[in-house]
Amino acid sequence: MDYKTYIDESVPANPYMDRGYPVVVFGDHSFCAGKTTRVQRMPGPHMHSQVEFNLVTKGHMKYWFDGRELNLPERRLALFWGMIPHQVVECAPETEFVVLYVPMAVFLELPTLSHLRQAIFGGALIEALDLKSYDFDMFARWRLDLLSGDRSLEPIVRDELTARVRRLDREGWHDLRNAQPVAQVAAHHDHDHNRVHKVEAMARFIGENALEDISTDDVGRAVGLHPNYAMSLFKRVLGLTIKQSITRQRLAAARSMLIATDLNVTTIAFDCGFRSLSSFYDAFEKRFQTSPAAFRKGVLTAGS
Repeated sequence: MDYKTYIDESVPANPYMDRGYPVVVFGDHSFCAGKTTRVQRMPGPHMHSQVEFNLVTKGHMKYWFDGRELNLPERRLALFWGMIPHQVVECAPETEFVVLYVPMAVFLELPTLSHLRQAIFGGALIEALDLKSYDFDMFARWRLDLLSGDRSLEPIVRDELTARVRRLDREGWHDLRNAQPVAQVAAHHDHDHNRVHKVEAMARFIGENALEDISTDDVGRAVGLHPNYAMSLFKRVLGLTIKQSITRQRLAAARSMLIATDLNVTTIAFDCGFRSLSSFYDAFEKRFQTSPAAFRKGVLTAGS
């Protein structure tokens, strides 16, 4: 994954660690998997745009998650929106997990999961109440498929994983935050928390409305901020502009539609919120270094 590193003390961090930590914001919105299964203590919190799945296969880990310390023991499955600052602060020796990064668009396209989706984008750390024996083999396989570089496997993993999420929603889940109150020290950083939550709310608004005709002013107004301040705050925290974020969400949806549907490129461009075919082509080629048609052809060729 491509990423940017910068210092931002507005993100809540474990108070017993250095406040001058790096905050890492991934600049990639792709469907991908962690390259390592070994859990390691992180020097500071990071954020990214995807929904993150953690299946702990061995050992025990502790997250600092938006002002709370939350435990994930062995044989537990959890998921959360990566835009919530998170940081592994403790782990038992040799702890291992499978990590999958799933684009927001996958969840936004599942209206039947509205309550679960709302909880995730509202900042919950979701834990499945019923873990299946086959989950360990399936998650390991999905990880290898996503790391293989074979694009034809991505829609298969996507379909299988969304089916697993539907089953999770049916069989029960809870929010781990409810078991652990916000740490007392976090009360000293209410102002900083508010700024971060405003950015999270803007990113959530973009994720839910990017395919509509929205502007940077709309995003600011949606969270009660003056547009100029909203743009400045968003860029400082995430390292990209509101307009860039809207475009990336539209491109993520367009790429998914190119893979999963037979719709023509023009229809996809306008369905994904682009005002002209030329602006869609320009944005797509700049982002993915290929044309929409060539991208779709490459996926079909790889799967044949």
